[in-house]
Amino acid sequence: MALSEKDVRGIAEYAKIALTDDELTQMTSYMNDAVQMLEPVLQYDLPDVEPTFHPIGSLSNVMGDDLREPERNLPLDVALENAGSARDRYFRVPSILGEGESE
Repeated sequence: MALSEKDVRGIAEYAKIALTDDELTQMTSYMNDAVQMLEPVLQYDLPDVEPTFHPIGSLSNVMGDDLREPERNLPLDVALENAGSARDRYFRVPSILGEGESE
């Protein structure tokens, strides 16, 4: 199944990628090479294998609940002891916006 330049143009537009005519030709060739590399996978006869659309199957949420664990709380003084600069309960960091230092 070869991709046409029209197919690749549609993919590029969907991905919001601007391609010149030369880039479109190169990308079409590149994508057809990639599709061709996957062709051997189609040769496997796997009638009993369900297709998967996620690498970990049907799991929908693998994240745990955000629960507080008081025994793992870090005391404030320990958290700030290696800070280059701190004020009150906060780390102080240099401004990245170039608007000067605030006290």
